[in-house]
Amino acid sequence: MLTIAVSKGRIFEDALPLLAEAGIKPLDDPKKSRKLILNTTREDVRLVIIRATDVPTFVEYGAADLGIAGKDVLLEHGAENLYEPLDLGIAGCRLMTAAPVGAPDISGRIRVATKYVKTAQKYFADQGIQAEIIKLYGSMELAPLVGLADCIVDLVDTGNTLKANGLEARDLITNITSRLVVNKASMKMKHHAIQTLLGQFENTLSER
Repeated sequence: MLTIAVSKGRIFEDALPLLAEAGIKPLDDPKKSRKLILNTTREDVRLVIIRATDVPTFVEYGAADLGIAGKDVLLEHGAENLYEPLDLGIAGCRLMTAAPVGAPDISGRIRVATKYVKTAQKYFADQGIQAEIIKLYGSMELAPLVGLADCIVDLVDTGNTLKANGLEARDLITNITSRLVVNKASMKMKHHAIQTLLGQFENTLSER
C-alpha cells in the first residue's frame, strides 16, 4: 500500500489529471466527502487529505510515503529529510514582496508580515536588509494598510487581491510549483512501487 498526502484546493484539483493517468482516482468525491483517507481505483494506493503545510511533516515521519506540496511549503518546512524527485509543474504562482502602491523602495530596517517566516528571513538577509518578520496566518494585505508592516511576503497569482487592497507586487523571491516528495525509508522499503509510480508521472509530464 502506498499512501499519498495531498491537500484540498488548487493543488489537489491540478493533481487529479496526473493521478488519473497513473490509474489513481478517488472513490469518493473529495469536494463532498468528509473522509480524510480516500481509497482509490488502485487497491494499492490511498490518498490522505490534509492541510498543505502538513504534507512535508506527514511524509518526513512516514505517515505518508509520498506527498504533493508547493515549493513554498517545502522551502518553509525545510526538505532536507525528504526526496524531491519531481517538479510536477502544477499550481504555479510566484512568491513575492508587495507594498502599498507608490510606497518608496524598501531600505533601512523594515517590518515584514508573512506566514513564510524562514523564507522571508533568508531573502532579506541575502539582500542585506534588516527585517523584523511578523508572522501572520492570513489576510496579509491588511498589514501595510493598518501600519502593522511596511510590506508583505506572499504568494501572487493574478495580483487582483493586491490591487483590490491598494498594494502592488514588487520583488520576485522565487517561482513556485508543486513537487512530488518521497519519504526516504519508503524509497528503500517500497522502491519498486514508488519508482513505477514516478515513471508513470514522468511519462505523463513529458507528453504535456
